[in-house]
Amino acid sequence: MTAARLLLVRHGETVWHAENRYAGSSDVALTDAGVRQAGALGAWAAKRGGIEALACSPLERARLTARPVAEALGLTPSVHEGLREADFGWGEGRTIAEMEAEDPAAVRAFRQDAERGAFPGSEPPAEVAARVTGALRELAGAHPGRTVLVVAHNTAFRIALCSLLGIPVGRYRLVLPRLDNAAVTEIEIDGARTALRALNVPTDVPTGEAA
Repeated sequence: MTAARLLLVRHGETVWHAENRYAGSSDVALTDAGVRQAGALGAWAAKRGGIEALACSPLERARLTARPVAEALGLTPSVHEGLREADFGWGEGRTIAEMEAEDPAAVRAFRQDAERGAFPGSEPPAEVAARVTGALRELAGAHPGRTVLVVAHNTAFRIALCSLLGIPVGRYRLVLPRLDNAAVTEIEIDGARTALRALNVPTDVPTGEAA
């Protein structure tokens, strides 16, 4: 099998992210900064070239971030349910500080191991890993030897990266503290093998600066 290149992009900034709230499976609007980040991503994708397919999560913040790429490249994004963000259950729409004030032991357990200490009512990281890696492998299998830009979410991608690279998924917060909005992480998938080619590369570099 010929390897596929996947360019994993976290969507633009949202209202809740600006406040450091867990957005999870909730549909939250992009901020003005998030809209600008999406536009910069489209310009970056056009300049990079070689992107032959586009996919995104069904959540609106991912679809809106993918739109400038679609317009710049003349592509129609495929929407994959498997790329949806993790559901944080008890943590949805809340900040860590708010949760810590209510139940510091729960937050401490989550920080130590996000799998064993998952928030009450949340989607376990192992299930997120299976769902998101399944979607990414499906995309890779459908586009052998090609490059696909995939717009989805911070936690979903970090958990999937850990799973694909053989890292315990409960450590995703420790190993990959965050993926920046509209930044690109590039992986190569060839059957069961996954290689990390680049991590968290910014796409909103001002004109005249090196990429």
